[in-house]
Amino acid sequence: MTPDNFTTKGEPQLVDVVVTGAEIVTLDAENRVISDGTIAVDGGRIVFLGEGEGGRAYRGRTTIDARGRIAMPGLIDAHFHTGQQLLRGKLQAIARKRPLKLPVWKNYLIPFESCLEPEDVYLSGLVAYTNMIQVGTTCFAEAGGPHPDEMGRAAMDVGIRGFVSLSTVNQSENIGAEVPANMLMTHDQALERNVALVERWQSNERVKAWLSLRQVIVCSPELIRDISQASRDLAVKIHTHLCEGSYEIDYTLEKFGLRPTEWLETMQVLDHNLHCAHSVLLSPKEVDLYEKYQLSACHCGFNNYSIGHPRLIEMWKRGIAIGLGTDGPGSAGTLDLFQVAHVARVGQQAVNSAVFHQREPISSEELLRIATHGGARALGIFDEVGSLEVGKKADLLLCDTSHMDHAPIYDPLFVAASILVGRDVETVVVDGKVVMQDRAMLGIDQEAIRAKLKERLPVISERFERLVA
Repeated sequence: MTPDNFTTKGEPQLVDVVVTGAEIVTLDAENRVISDGTIAVDGGRIVFLGEGEGGRAYRGRTTIDARGRIAMPGLIDAHFHTGQQLLRGKLQAIARKRPLKLPVWKNYLIPFESCLEPEDVYLSGLVAYTNMIQVGTTCFAEAGGPHPDEMGRAAMDVGIRGFVSLSTVNQSENIGAEVPANMLMTHDQALERNVALVERWQSNERVKAWLSLRQVIVCSPELIRDISQASRDLAVKIHTHLCEGSYEIDYTLEKFGLRPTEWLETMQVLDHNLHCAHSVLLSPKEVDLYEKYQLSACHCGFNNYSIGHPRLIEMWKRGIAIGLGTDGPGSAGTLDLFQVAHVARVGQQAVNSAVFHQREPISSEELLRIATHGGARALGIFDEVGSLEVGKKADLLLCDTSHMDHAPIYDPLFVAASILVGRDVETVVVDGKVVMQDRAMLGIDQEAIRAKLKERLPVISERFERLVA
């Protein structure tokens, strides 16, 4: 206990939030688990974290009794598509009537986004970010969609941390459907709109904007070079998809005689600002380039194993900043990163154990670190979030462990990594503010969201089905 934390009258120091009685899974450098722990939060940051005795020096304007709960860092979705939130289950419904056209991203995903008005993107954001909070995600990185300012507005209203970005496409190469006209920009429009977006959100503390390049197939070399230069000038990341499909490798081999990452190296655009979602079909040389230039990456467990052999373990052990992502609900449906981590463990067993006869190539605990530390490093914010430590921003979860599904509890870290799923998340704090308590969203009218969905979904669906028929 620090005497300085008491007032001159010997009274506890008044702070914004005090959480008491929790099993705290810190995921700090020592991997500490603190029993009957207290977390004090003030001004958006953790000011105390420790056993119960030390916590008596703090009195909260809001006090949360967390006995029987695990406290842990919020999860980070390092690759998400807000504009595809209302597509959840739609492609599966279409596939029951007729075979889907490939590649899905160019035949359905971009066309769906083209059908959205600004109010639809705001609605998508409200649904998506509320869903994220309810399953324990406190920060997301948008891959690039239409009307990103509306995403930012929704993120501010929900109370989540995030990075929004603009779908950036300036060519429609001969693969899959033509890119809808309202999703195409000229080189100058793409550059100007990206830079302006980043500048509009620069002063916001919780929601910021990144630059974006949708994919090498639909972005010209000139645009890739200029967006890269802008990222250095603005000191901001670029969100892109890289080595996600064989068509992408065939494209750069045919056009430039090199694999995608090798080609980007010749253009001198590889550096720590480039955030590469999926990164599945990487040659050994390309993994070397990721390490050499400190590229960040995101592994999306629910769909990456249908593409190839994701080298998640190798990349993580080599120190490449890699996190976990859902890829949005348009692909696998769920936004639950606990489930993404669980399926990634099984996926890594499938692709590694059969080759190396290794019983557990990566543990659940390590995957939980990738979902928190890894995501924070990949997004360039590990000095602020990703673990529970004094001085870091208070993005944390309180998870219910009262069900038989959790019993017995010998080791809270094991339970957090192997047993918990998103629906166990009970209370969520982002930036020091309680945004969900006892499963009730604070400041969000979910009935109003449902009513708006009922009004807009038929309109959006009719447009989309006409476009992809």
